[in-house]
This record gives sequence, C-alpha cells and structure tokens, in this order.
Amino acid sequence: MIDITALNRTTKERFLLSMRRRSTQGYPAEEEAVRRIIDDVLKNGDEALFNYALQYDGCVLTPDNLRITKEQIKDAYRLLDPVLVDVMKESADNIRRFHEKQRRTGFDDTSREGIRLGQRITPLEIAGVYVPGGKAAYPSSVLMNVIPASVAGVTRILMTTPASGKAESEGTVAGVSAATIVAADIAGVTEILRVGGAHAIAAMAFGTASVPRVDKITGPGNIYVALAKKAVFGHVSIDSIAGPSEVLVLADDTADARFVAADMMAQAEHDEKASAILITTSMRLAKDVQKELTVQIEGLSRKEIISKSLNDYGAIFVAETMEEAIGCANEIASEHLEILTADPEKTMEEVRHAGAVFLGPYSPEPLGDYYAGPNHILPTNRTARFFSALGVDDFIKKTSVIRYEKEQLLAASDRIIRFAEEEGLTAHARAIALRAEET
Repeated sequence: MIDITALNRTTKERFLLSMRRRSTQGYPAEEEAVRRIIDDVLKNGDEALFNYALQYDGCVLTPDNLRITKEQIKDAYRLLDPVLVDVMKESADNIRRFHEKQRRTGFDDTSREGIRLGQRITPLEIAGVYVPGGKAAYPSSVLMNVIPASVAGVTRILMTTPASGKAESEGTVAGVSAATIVAADIAGVTEILRVGGAHAIAAMAFGTASVPRVDKITGPGNIYVALAKKAVFGHVSIDSIAGPSEVLVLADDTADARFVAADMMAQAEHDEKASAILITTSMRLAKDVQKELTVQIEGLSRKEIISKSLNDYGAIFVAETMEEAIGCANEIASEHLEILTADPEKTMEEVRHAGAVFLGPYSPEPLGDYYAGPNHILPTNRTARFFSALGVDDFIKKTSVIRYEKEQLLAASDRIIRFAEEEGLTAHARAIALRAEET
C-alpha cells in the first residue's frame, strides 16, 4: 500500500513536489466557471442565485423558503438521536471554553503625559459560514466555525449550506442535514440559508436582495467553493484557501503500530487527496505500520478513498536520527502533527511548524476533530509555516487610537516634518507645520 523509504534530501524533495499537486493552483477551467458564476450573481442577485441552486442541487428556492425556520429547527432536533445532541452540546462547551481564553480586551497606554496610544478591539458585524452538504455533512465543522465568531462577539452569523432537491431525504429537513441544522442552533447561528456552491460564496461576498453582504467568510468546501473564496478575497475577508487534509505522525520505536496505522487511515478517509505520513527512526515500526494498514483497512466504509489517498499521497519515511525526522516534519509543516515518542513534550520543543500538535498515544487526531476544544480548522499545504488555526482573532478588528495634546505634538513637530520632507510629502509636513505656527 505504501512503500517504506529512507529519508534523505532526494526522497524528501520528491515527496514535497508531489504534495504540491494538491493545491488549488492549476484549475483554469474551474476558475473560469467560478468567475462566470460570481459575475452572474453580482449582476443578477437572487435570480442567478436561485437558478444555480436549481441547476446544481435540483432545489427550487425563493426568498420565502431560503431560510430554515424555527419550526424546521425543532423538526431537526426531533430527527436526531438525543445522545448525539448531548454529545454535540458537550463538544460545543469544550470548544467555547477553549476559545474564550483567546478573547482580547485592547489596551490604553497613557504612561507619557499628554499622549494616549491604544488599541480598540471590536467584533465583525456579520460573519458568513459555509458548510458543505450532500454526502459531506460535517456538524463538527459547524461548531468549529461558528463558536469562535460567537465568542468574539459577532451578533449576526449567517450559515449557507446546499439543500437537496429531495426535501424528504432521510435525516434531512427541507433538504438540509438535520445534524447540520442542530449544530448550527447549538453554536449560535442566527440565519441558516439553504444554498451552497460558488454562488453562495458570491452572494455572501457581494449581497443580494435575500442574502446580506458579510464581513468574513469561513468554512470548507469543494474546489469550486475554494476557488470562489479565493476570487472574492479583498472584497470580503476569508479564513484561508484550504487544501485537502493531512496528518504527519512523528514516532520512535516506542509507538504502537496499531495506533499509527489507525490514525493515518482516519485522515486518509477524508479525501482521495488527503495525505497521511509517518516519519520514524524505527524500521521495525515502519514495517509493522505497513502491515497494519493492509489489515485495518478491511471493512472500513471508505476503503476505496483511503486506499487511493495512501497510494497517491501517503508516505512512510525512516530517518537515521530524530533530529533528521523533526527537520523533515518542520519542512512539511503538516496540518496535524502527532508525536508518538518516548518523551513527546521534549520532542515538541523542536517543532516549529504545525497546525495542531497531538502529544502521546492517547491524543489521536480525531480527538481534536470532535471534542477536545481547540479548533480543527487548520492551515494545510505547508501554510502552517505562517498561518494559524481559526480562532477568535479571525472575527475581530484591531483599531489604533492616537491622541496627542498640543504641547506633545509641538515637541515632536520638527522630527515629523523632517520625516515627511524626506518622503517628498509636503502636504503631510504642512499639516504639522500649521499647528506649530499657532504658537
């Protein structure tokens, strides 16, 4: 299923090159299709939005049935197993508790007489969350997107998700997954809209008669959704251009091969382009994991997806030293990094680039996906070198506050004028000089 490869510069570079094929670059036909959709929605608003919903999802939408009603939310609760509802509420509590620690309060610095410098923290007015529909119904993603916005103080949170034209499909209400609806209600969504795809992204970015323009769009989606978010960035803020999911397991000979294989396949089942990587200093572990993968895959519901993912983007590397293994992990900068070594805390001290780190054999990546509390919306495709997990900071603005009294401005006026003149901005200099002339 996956060959065992000695880790060296050549094998590492070859693997990194193959990983680049998973990015959102190189889709000219899809980009052109997305551009046409966005232009159409921008020009024709609701008419275009509803036409695309009919074309792609077979869903007949009008301004009157676009939103999920309070009664439909109650119907969704009735469809779900109460145990699942309790689990989602408990998960939401964990997520909320973690993100509340990220809150900022701003600051004021008045340590110098006559000068006030500060920073105001204010939430965005309206956030838009995109949630995939159809076979990819992920209520956990609803919680992870919405709760940080709610904690940040965003008072209007809009969620879009495609509705099936088969309104009576099992487990759905008005064509939308009941679990998605309930998760949205638990998390604090204020409006649930039954529309998805690139046209939903365009509607949130520019607004229509039925869809308000939002300040930020977050949430995962297919290649068309990802390209639409990329296209509207600048008109609206976005979280990131997310690629397929990935996990890297960093392990020594103390790791349990069963756990490693199970965790690699848990990631591989997301998508055929998902990536699962083991870097270890133990050839014995590498061989045992290779065997476990072939055994454990039998009977899994997404066996074909897992197999293709592992064949195309999986890897088992054997490094000569843990230093070499950690160095490679830092270059890959994986979305999820599991550390299964004798002393995972010590190993983590050398890790510089990862979206989220899972320490020890009893902290598997699915724990972070569903329950622990830290956000599972993470940077992919090596962007963990400079991006972070979604959080409260993504839903706030930081506004600088500056106040100088007359005496303090005059004391600095010559310096400011000199700086402005150096840049050839004489109007800037004059704005300061006028005030100095008053004396």
